[in-house]
Amino acid sequence: MTSLHDPRQNYLLAALPTTEFERLLPHFELIPMPRGEILYESGDELQHVYFPTTSILSLHYVTEDGSSAEIASVGKEGMFGVSLFMGSNTIPRSAAIQTAGHAYRLKARVMMEEFNRAQGRRAGVMQRLVLRYTQALITQMSQTAVCNRHHLLDQQLCRWLLTTLDRLPSNELVMTQEMVANMLGVRREGVTEAAGKLQNAGIISYRRGHITVLDRSGLEANACECYKVVKQEFDQLLSDFQEPHNPPKKHLPSTWL
Repeated sequence: MTSLHDPRQNYLLAALPTTEFERLLPHFELIPMPRGEILYESGDELQHVYFPTTSILSLHYVTEDGSSAEIASVGKEGMFGVSLFMGSNTIPRSAAIQTAGHAYRLKARVMMEEFNRAQGRRAGVMQRLVLRYTQALITQMSQTAVCNRHHLLDQQLCRWLLTTLDRLPSNELVMTQEMVANMLGVRREGVTEAAGKLQNAGIISYRRGHITVLDRSGLEANACECYKVVKQEFDQLLSDFQEPHNPPKKHLPSTWL
């Protein structure tokens, strides 16, 4: 592994004790993740699980008439493929690459062997990690549903921007307004209006295909409580898994520690 790419850029893998991590290390496969590519369609058989490092995946539900909305997203704080541990080897929703970057993947068979491992002093670490993450992911999905039903589009946009920003190394998002509208399941005109308000307030700067956050505190002030609810759930995710040999990285944003 080079210094540019390391599986432990993913927070779940970084939380594994050395023994478990080194056992999996030969099986990791570094995968480029180009923006816009469909990783899985709903109903596809799950062949691999993915641990994003610099990419972000968007999980979508697509209706019969072809419209869609994001129900959750996965970045360096988590993994894609939790249905594997819920007794199913198929994908219940489509997964697309929202932000380009890289991810590490493991064959489903290898992941299940580690998940079911029941020997040794640290038995069950991967299992506990994944189940805790699944709980946090369910919280994200539930809160997204509540947010889309009860909160203003302006608030939804701020929540979505903050969640995405937490997974990026900079304050700039490569994202068109049309793509944001597809994520939120709303009309593009609504996103244009909401983004215009934020730009006029000096909170963001927008040029075609690029959104730059200028005032994060202003973004947080305009977001609904859904962002904080999900943030708190992910904050607690790894609190019981910090190992003496693997202390928290000080440069990581507190949102996903």
